[in-house]
Formats: sequence, C-alpha cells, structure tokens
Amino acid sequence: MTALPSTNAGQPAHLWQRYTVSHDAATREQLIQQYAPLVKYVVDRLRVSLPPSLERDDLIGYGTIGLIEAIDRFDPSRGVKFESYAALRIRGAILDALRSLDIVPRGARHRARQIEQATRDLFATLGRMPSEAEVAAHLGLSLSELHQAIQDVACLFLPLNHADDSHELALEEQLADQGTPEPDELAAQSDLAGRLAAALEQLSERDRLILSLYYYEELTMREISQMLGISESRISQILTRVRLQLRALLHERGVTSTDAVL
Repeated sequence: MTALPSTNAGQPAHLWQRYTVSHDAATREQLIQQYAPLVKYVVDRLRVSLPPSLERDDLIGYGTIGLIEAIDRFDPSRGVKFESYAALRIRGAILDALRSLDIVPRGARHRARQIEQATRDLFATLGRMPSEAEVAAHLGLSLSELHQAIQDVACLFLPLNHADDSHELALEEQLADQGTPEPDELAAQSDLAGRLAAALEQLSERDRLILSLYYYEELTMREISQMLGISESRISQILTRVRLQLRALLHERGVTSTDAVL
C-alpha cells in the first residue's frame, strides 16, 4: 500500500518541539494547517460509503475535530508517525459524528441481503459473476433502481452501530496489518486469503483494477475518477457492488461469516 499523503515537509520537528513544551495556541494552529490535507484525504476515502447528501465541508469539520484531538494527544518521543496516528483519530471523529445522524436508509440491510442472494443464485446458474443488468432483472428492478439500492447499501460498510460493530467493518480495516497472529489464527487467515483470492478472480478486470487502486494504492475516488474517466458516484457504486459480490461468493465458497472479512 502507498503511504498516507505527506505534508509540506514531513513531520515538522521544530513545531512539535515547541508545542510539546509550550502548548501555545499559535503553534497548535500551525500544526492544524500543516496537517489539514490529511483530513481531506480521510474524508475522500470515507465518502465511498456515505450518501451524497452529506456535505464534504461538514465531514471535513468533523474530521478537523479529530485532528485537533490527535495533535493535543500526540507524543513525538514515541517515534510514531503522526500521519498514521492522526488518520485513525480523524476517521473516528467522523464516525462518532455520523452515529448521531442515522444515515442508514430504511430497508438498506434487507436490500443488501437481496443483492447478495441474487448474486449467489445467478453465479450458481451462470458459473460466472453476473452483470449488473442480470442482477437487476433477477430482482425485478431497473438498472437505475439497482444503482440507487447499491448506493443506499454503502452505509452498511461503516461501523456506525456501537452495539453491533462487528457486522459493519470497513474492508480496508480487514485488509490492514493487525500484528503477528497465533499459529491457528495464521492458518485460518491463510485459508481465508485463498478463498478471497479465488473470489477476486471472478471479478471483471475493471472491477479488480478499481478495487486495487482504492484499497491497495489507496487512491481517493476523485483520483480514480480522473484516472479512469468515470464519475466519482459511479466509482462508489462499483466499490459497494464489488463488496456485496465478494460477500456473496465467499458465502458460496463456505465462508459463513462474511462479516469477519467484508
């Protein structure tokens, strides 16, 4: 994976030295300005799972609160890169704000299950990944109605429910390095990785490319849109559809708890 976007001159040691000693407002403001691009980066990564009705500027405001908290709590002496630490705080602050907004459309979970089941049924019949048109026809929807349903479902991939976070994990969190596992965990992860790789092979070349650009190259939807000449909203729909397809295929291949993966 690529690194988080760098700031003007990396980690500004002189600012951190000054702020660690004085905690003065002027230095704090300089640090906020230094790392403001990081907030925009995190927001643009999260927007793939958010309804378009949410204003980007509002999300940036929520994320800036997380950035300020990160600056106030960061200890440069620990040798941790601030960008990595702050990105988690920024994302957390945005999710905390979204939890109070009830952004998941009514019926989204039911629709997600319908799309997954249609994908499984058609894959079993066709022996390949069904097209969007085939899924829409199977569900008795128009293509535009399917696209709207996929857009509504996107919110389910954010951990917005404290009581049931395990069922709504972001894919990038599952793909991230989570430390050295125990031998039995390593074997299970290896088996799951093999099943996931097999499922990925069933995707179209374009879908695999978009998935790679977003999750492994860590580009934003805006960057992918500019690279491929596809609208940001379409990129968002494709990423959400691919998640649903992978969940469906993993279930088909014996992974009964896809929530642990996607």
